[in-house]
Amino acid sequence: MAWGFLLVAGLLEVVWAFSMKQSQGFTQPGPTAVTVVAMLASLGLLALAMRSLPLGTAYMVWTGIGAVGAFVVGVMVLGEALTLQRVIAAALILAGMVTMKLAS
Repeated sequence: MAWGFLLVAGLLEVVWAFSMKQSQGFTQPGPTAVTVVAMLASLGLLALAMRSLPLGTAYMVWTGIGAVGAFVVGVMVLGEALTLQRVIAAALILAGMVTMKLAS
C-alpha cells in the first residue's frame, strides 16, 4: 500500500508543478487552487508512505517521479525542448529511482 501512496503522491507532484506554471505566479485563481490542493494531497500521501518506507527511498522516489513527470509534461504539453542531454538526465533519475527501490 505504501508504494501505491507514493506513486500517487509523485503524480500529484507533477500536477501541482504544472498547475503552478499555469497559475502565472499565483495570479490565476483556478490554477492556484489546484496547486495548493495537489500539494497538500501529495504531501499527505507522502507522509502515509513514509510510515513504512525508509525516508531516503520515499523522498527520492517522490521527487524523482515529480522531476521526470514534470519534464515529460513540459515537453509534451508545453512544447519545451527535447534534447539528448535532457533525456539522459531524466534517464539517470529513473535509474536512480529503480536502484533505490531495489535496495529497499
